[in-house]
Amino acid sequence: MIRKSILLSLFGLFVAAPAFAAEGGVTRGLITNTGGVLAVLAANAGLWFWLEKRFGWKLFHFIPPLLFIYLFPAIFSNAGLIPGKSPLYDWMGEYILPVFLIILLLDVNVGATVRVIGKGIFVMLIGTLGVVIGAPIGYFIVKGWLGPEAWKGFGTLAGSWIGGTGNMAAVAEGIHTPGTEFGLAVVADNVVYLIWLPILLQSKNMAKWFHKFTRLPEANLSKLQEAAKELTLEKPPLAMRHLIYLTAIGFGGAWIAGQIASVIPQAPPVFTTSTYSILLVSVFGIALSFTKARMIPGSHELAMALVYLFVSRMGAKTVIAGLVDQAIPFVAGAYIWIFIHGAFLLFAARLFRVDVHTAAIASAANIGGAASAPIVASFHDERLVPVAILMALVGYAVGTAAAFGTAWLCHQVSLI
Repeated sequence: MIRKSILLSLFGLFVAAPAFAAEGGVTRGLITNTGGVLAVLAANAGLWFWLEKRFGWKLFHFIPPLLFIYLFPAIFSNAGLIPGKSPLYDWMGEYILPVFLIILLLDVNVGATVRVIGKGIFVMLIGTLGVVIGAPIGYFIVKGWLGPEAWKGFGTLAGSWIGGTGNMAAVAEGIHTPGTEFGLAVVADNVVYLIWLPILLQSKNMAKWFHKFTRLPEANLSKLQEAAKELTLEKPPLAMRHLIYLTAIGFGGAWIAGQIASVIPQAPPVFTTSTYSILLVSVFGIALSFTKARMIPGSHELAMALVYLFVSRMGAKTVIAGLVDQAIPFVAGAYIWIFIHGAFLLFAARLFRVDVHTAAIASAANIGGAASAPIVASFHDERLVPVAILMALVGYAVGTAAAFGTAWLCHQVSLI
């Protein structure tokens, strides 16, 4: 029922979107009407989740729907079905992105996470530091084979590897990542995921060695598992008024952030008005998570629906030729990057004496976000699933700001 209600609300919200986008700037495409283009993007995003739900293909265990949601609009726009440029895309960047970001962060509970996870949260944050430091190193090694704006692709991928898809989209919009570089980030994200996720899952079998390496006190694991039982958050059933509340919070926060960001001095190419607006929206979302607003049901589902619609929009802006030419060196840089993250994670695990389950979940919360962290947790120990969800939510909270910092470092490397 929640999914159906959200899909209906999205349909109603976007029926009016053409009113915000004049037709004059639309480039080539068989479908040029903004309502028609939006219908194609929404249908594409919905199709892959329907296929996953309806048929349960094992393919989706290895390649998430995200990749297809991005790839097919790229094919549509390059084949001339929909335009590669449209005022609709600008409208979505200006309004939809900050809306989904603020309501996505409503579920974050930073205080509870720190209390329950304890030292595990520091392991995750040091893993995050590994992502921040690993990006410019990986980029420096392969940048000779990449285009001049590839640093934006690395910064965008950092958004996903610290927070999740929503952070990835936010950073891409903030630093104006071209469609091709966004595509490289999506491809690298999924190709690395195919290798890194099995490593995190199979690390369970190395528990004896790992705990000897980290000098783990045996009592630590049982304490974490017991504390995790207290983390269940029960929200009331979803009703129409809740969607109205979320819409008001989202658009209201986006408008206020935009007004404040417009008067802050810019420091391009990373710290622009768009960047400031996104960071302010993130602050608003985290602040609201300490209020009763976090109890509004449907916030995560609605936000993720908008996220995937936005990813579909990013695909439509991609030039496939550039994507193919740069994919191999970009992915190679991403693999160098991920193993630097892994080294930081091992260092943190030994420093804070945590178990292999916590370390694996911490990495999954970074690299895979809310989609992968519970999977890794359930494979290691089902009692740790709430911990994984909390870690992933903290990733949402810090992901956008940390990724902007990563993008700045990569930009400095591009100047060398």
